[in-house]
Amino acid sequence: MGYVSGNLMPGERIVYQAKIHWFIFVPGALLFVIGVALSSLKIPHAIGPIVGGIVLLAALYSLLRALVAKMATELAVTSKRVIAKTGLIMRHTVELNHSKVESFNVDQSILGRVFDFGTVVVNGTGGGKTPIPNIDSPLDFRRRAMETIDQSQVERR
Repeated sequence: MGYVSGNLMPGERIVYQAKIHWFIFVPGALLFVIGVALSSLKIPHAIGPIVGGIVLLAALYSLLRALVAKMATELAVTSKRVIAKTGLIMRHTVELNHSKVESFNVDQSILGRVFDFGTVVVNGTGGGKTPIPNIDSPLDFRRRAMETIDQSQVERR
């Protein structure tokens, strides 16, 4: 059971959940390939294998960080709130009632547009901004969130 599903209020249901995009593993994978290539070079005085080993350690660190980020980040729109949770050991959560959400911004780089990932920034009333990076299909998340919020405001009237 994840954070979002474990903290639902009575009568609340998950409308849409976003995932972290697979692209966060690319830097670690590239470092791994470079590390293997450097380790196999026949350079005098064993510099290649030493540098290759250091690069392989950096690749392992990068891949582990990406794995933890993918497993420990949750972003969801429920029938009553927008919920964002990041972190495994040190946890950061934002839970905004639909009435407190002012807007959503989506930031995408060129690679983000090509591979469909980006940063979703949830803007709450009172100036609070919560960026959630590397979200898969961020424009779809924003659309679904705004539709749900609009629907809940119509139902409240």
